[in-house]
Amino acid sequence: MFKKVLIANRGEIAVRVARACRELDVRSVAVYSTPDRDSAVVRLADEAIRIGPAAPAKSYLNAAAVLEAAAQSGADAIHPGYGFLSESPDFADACLAQGITLIGPPASVMARLGDKTSARALMRGAGLPLLPGSVEALDPHAAEDLARRIGFPVIVKAAAGGGGRGMTVVDDADRFADEYRRTQSTAQMLFGDGRVYVEKYLPKARHVEVQVLCDGHGNAVHLGERDCTVQRRHQKLVEETPAPALPEGLAERMGRSAVEGALAVGYTGVGTFEFLLAPDGSFYFMEVNCRIQVEHPVTEMVTGVDLVQQQLKVAAGNELELSQADIGLRGVAIECRINAEDPAAGFVPAPGPVERLVVPGGPFVRVDTHVRQGDVIPPHYDSLLAKLVVWAPRREEAIARMLRALDEFEVSGPGIKTTRTFLAEVLSHPRFRTAEHSTSLVDDLLSGKL
Repeated sequence: MFKKVLIANRGEIAVRVARACRELDVRSVAVYSTPDRDSAVVRLADEAIRIGPAAPAKSYLNAAAVLEAAAQSGADAIHPGYGFLSESPDFADACLAQGITLIGPPASVMARLGDKTSARALMRGAGLPLLPGSVEALDPHAAEDLARRIGFPVIVKAAAGGGGRGMTVVDDADRFADEYRRTQSTAQMLFGDGRVYVEKYLPKARHVEVQVLCDGHGNAVHLGERDCTVQRRHQKLVEETPAPALPEGLAERMGRSAVEGALAVGYTGVGTFEFLLAPDGSFYFMEVNCRIQVEHPVTEMVTGVDLVQQQLKVAAGNELELSQADIGLRGVAIECRINAEDPAAGFVPAPGPVERLVVPGGPFVRVDTHVRQGDVIPPHYDSLLAKLVVWAPRREEAIARMLRALDEFEVSGPGIKTTRTFLAEVLSHPRFRTAEHSTSLVDDLLSGKL
């Protein structure tokens, strides 16, 4: 096992990693920007090193500063969390060059799966089902010809995209050329890579993902599926496991497909295979996330497996402690992301000082947060304040427990707004309660269609 792990992140995921390290008797090193100097992970970690000012490009995205902090502290591994440098092959290569273990898949695997067109080609070769579309970037004329052949609506996606950004749904041929070029420009601006590809768009689909765990010895398991259908602009708001109302046997088929895909590319660590589920029960591969996911707690709640500890053990060279037969799913878990955003103003960020914070409690309620009363939520980073997670034996009981917990959750201060009441509205809607919702649920609610 590692002696010292540097946590190259902030917020609740940094706290989560620090706690896992403490339980494994591994020393942890926090890095922080100037506005995060009094943050929770700085208080929890064994050491803390300032790496730059507020701007992410000068702190958490500054690979040289992170590596310098690792060298200064004597860390033998880096946990990147999610976001920031977590899926950067260049950073993975830089860690390797300095003799530091990056907790994640090898750089070569990360590069092949991080490029969405490459990932589609790899998974097609592994036998996973794909939506009709391209497995390479196309020029606008070839892309329009393909879109006409597979039929509108289609979605144009950035090859180097992620986090729900760099995607445009096109409903008809008249708009295609302009939207394709606009998405290319957006992809270039966001990711420094203007390549985009075309895929058939399913307007009434569900978003279901599978958690995998692989070691470096050829062993791999899946830990069930998560339903991430409740989204706004491709950003997840609510996640649950198991995915409700799936046809018999479908979850296991998706799990096997994910494991086969992971083994085909030599994946190691935790990863998430994302699928679209069509109304007729067919499923299609979308992408692989080469990191721990924001929504990992729901999987932990139903399996009893600490995914972050498993990340650390596998990265240290250990063989998997679990076989597929060891993994059982019990009950239902739901996660709501509490963001510092104002739903009444188009979900604009609403940071500020936290004058009052009351987190819910009671049986089977988990709150992952980095915020305490008196903290100031800075405007420079992601707006996630907390992840509220509940467990219950049955789905209707889990929904009731989540609604109760949301009602107890209080965050207030000058300028602060949260998504708490909006999330309660989503969970209370008949379409969600009966598991008849699709990825359009939130947009339909906001537009007044429901």
